[in-house]
This record gives sequence, C-alpha cells and structure tokens, in this order.
Amino acid sequence: MFRLFKHYVPHAVVWLALFEFAALLVSAEAAWHLYAHQAGFDAGPLAGRWLPVVTFALSNSLAMMAVGMYGTEALRAMGFATARLLAAISLGVIFLSVVGFLLPDATLWRANSLYAMALAIAALLLIRLALTQSAGADAFRRRILVLGAGPRAARLAALAEAPGSGLGIVGFVAMTKAEHAVSGAVPRASVPSLADHAVALGAGEVVLAMEERRGALPLADLLRVKTTGVHVNEMASFLERETGRVDLATTNPSFLIFSDGFSAGQRIAKVSKRLFDIAASLAVLVIGLPLILIAGIAVKLDSKGPIFYRQPRVGLFGEPYNIVKIRSMRTDAEAAGKAVWASANDPRVTRVGHIIRKLRIDELPQTWCVLKGEMSFVGPRPERPSFVEELTRELPYYAERHMVKPGLTGWAQINYPYGASVEDARVKLEYDLYYAKNYSPFLDLLILLQTVRVVLWPEGAR
Repeated sequence: MFRLFKHYVPHAVVWLALFEFAALLVSAEAAWHLYAHQAGFDAGPLAGRWLPVVTFALSNSLAMMAVGMYGTEALRAMGFATARLLAAISLGVIFLSVVGFLLPDATLWRANSLYAMALAIAALLLIRLALTQSAGADAFRRRILVLGAGPRAARLAALAEAPGSGLGIVGFVAMTKAEHAVSGAVPRASVPSLADHAVALGAGEVVLAMEERRGALPLADLLRVKTTGVHVNEMASFLERETGRVDLATTNPSFLIFSDGFSAGQRIAKVSKRLFDIAASLAVLVIGLPLILIAGIAVKLDSKGPIFYRQPRVGLFGEPYNIVKIRSMRTDAEAAGKAVWASANDPRVTRVGHIIRKLRIDELPQTWCVLKGEMSFVGPRPERPSFVEELTRELPYYAERHMVKPGLTGWAQINYPYGASVEDARVKLEYDLYYAKNYSPFLDLLILLQTVRVVLWPEGAR
C-alpha cells in the first residue's frame, strides 16, 4: 500500500493511474499530429503545446477518479469499467469545455479534442482489457499472513472472502491452543521460524490478530520478520487501512492517542480549508441560484407549506446551529414532534422531494451555512441534537466526530448508504473517525471527486 497524504492507496492502483495518465498524454499528442497531417501543417515541437496536452490528460484523469474508475468493481469487471469510462470521458468533455471558455489557450482545438477522445477511449479500453485478461484481480491482491486463529482472525478471513476484496490470505498461525475459530490454521509450535514461514508463503505482510497478546506476542520473531522485508501490522491499523474506517471493535483509546492522525486543527490546513469553503460556497450559490429558484417553485406547486425549512443540528465542538434546506417532505413529517430516522422509500417525501433528493438539489441552500463558517464542504454529516444524545450513549468515540466541522459531503456519505438506524450510525461513525484522523487536502479532493459518482449514481440517497 502506498500512503499518499495519510490516505492509503494500493501500489497497483497508483501505477495503473500513472500508466493511464501517460496514455492520455500520448493520445492528446497523437491527435495533434493526426490533425496536423490532415490539415497539411507542421505539428511543431511539443514545447509549444504542452499545456493543452497536460490539461486534456489531467481533466480526464480527474473525471476517471470521480466516476469510480479506480474502485473495486471497475478494476475487476470489464463491462463495468467500460460504462464508467464512457461516463468519465463525457464528464471530461464538459470540464474541458468550461476550461476552454475561460482559458482558450489551455485546451486543444475542437477537432484535436475529438481525435484525442477517440484515441483515449481506445487506449484505455485496451489497457483495461489487457489487465483483466492477463493479471486479472490478482494484480490488486495483497498476500497476508495472519497470526491468530480466533474470532479476530475469522473476521479477516471474512473480509478477504468478500466480493471485490483486494486481500489474499496465504495462511493462519494459531498462536495459542485456545484459538480454533479458523479451520486449517497451523499451530505455532509447528512453525520453527515465523520469518521463514512468511517468506516461504510469499507473504508481503504479517497481521497480528491474536485474541490475547499478553505472553503470546513473539517480539523476537516479529523483529526477524520485519528485517526480512515483510511488513508487520496490528489489526486495528490494518483494518483502518484496508476498509477506510476506524474499526470500533478493535480500537482502544491508546491506539487513537498514539497513532498518527487528528491533525485537521493545524493552522495551515485550517486556513486553506476555510479559504476553499468561502470560494466554493460563493461559486455554488451564484451558479446554483437558478436551480434553487426552479426547485423552490416546484416544491410550492407540488405541496402546501414553505419552500425552505430550518432545522437544528450539532456542529463543531458540539455547538448547535440551524441548517437551511429546500423542503422535500410533507409539513406533517414529524407531527408528533419527535425526530424520526429517514427510511428507504420514505412515504413522507413529496413527489418533487424524491427528485431533488436524488440530485442533491435540496442541499444547495446549505452552502450559506458553509459561507458563514458553520459547516464545511467536506466533513461528517451533521446530525440532530436528539440523535446525537442517543448515539453518544450508544456508540464509543461518537463525540470525537464533532472535532471537525460538519460537511455537505463526506467520507461516510460516499462510502455508505444513507443511515437509518443506530447500527448504520455506527458504521458511518467509523468512516467519520477515519476522516477526522486522516484529514488532508488530498482526502478532501478525493471526496469531492467521488461525490460526483454518488450524484450520478445515487444509490444511497433518501
């Protein structure tokens, strides 16, 4: 795994993204020469057109990230990758059109762009086809040796067997006689050297998943494993890296205290995040104003009641504030005066409400809260005070999610469907803690790009 600004990305995915970025550069340059040949003029040196070529490649690379081209399904299913690639190229065309309008010299000519898009689609499809036909899913699998054979180790086995998993567990070592939850585990007594065992199995990483580490942690053997070049990791860190969540079942206060992270409060990061929020919220308010007006008129025609509604939420450091949204439910949605979890196919949602929720148009007025500094574009979803009181009692570390500003979109929103229960809130809390712990501008950019995928394919909207 490659750690990019505190966020882990598989090495194979990084190399694939770089290789495809190079293919986009080559496609743009080849398109220029093709057009020059047809038009009968000299193509000239690359130095004179490097900016349009790089703009083309960068725009389409970001679009590919936005639609999920480097997600699990796109890496393993050619049909899925093809559909997402066409969506990415379409998104890239839109972005390049905007850039071309603002900075004409920074983009290719229209004929060049057409040729470049065609060549890029062909090149990227060939790359993905070659990948799936030759290496397939194994190119993205990491070989893991697990020390332990109890319930914790069984969790790792289930994680590795899940559809689209990037893990390949090459073996289990039962460190004590009491561990027997995993069949086929090798007893520790029959392994003379853990280092030699890991190397013989071709493991790239050893994960500690013992139920009880006191007296069972082989420090000398683990040091030998480490010096052979095999990475050693304990389960909480491993699960955080692999799932993008802080696993509450294996996390304790000492892990959160002594592990790296929770640096969102640093001055430079804080100032840069705020400057982005101000600029982006102003832009969205101006550009989104026509959508807000149209949605407001539709809401008024569809059902009785106000266009907007205000609702108390819990913000930074637990301070309350009011969000503003376009009304998408009936006015009697909570006639009893008690907060109610949203549900799938919620009958309280109006006809227009279904549409604006799917397209996230109802969220646009919240950019006013971002501009005022009560929210950020990226952060944990703000919850209502009554839900926060309940969840703080039910879930450990729930208060820690309020150490960063709530956001319009977030790591939990792009990775998990809309929460409708305490158990859903538990999973989303694990994602929120990961975001608070591993915050960086790069992670914010990744979330913003992936939000495009959620809007285009709104599986989790309610």
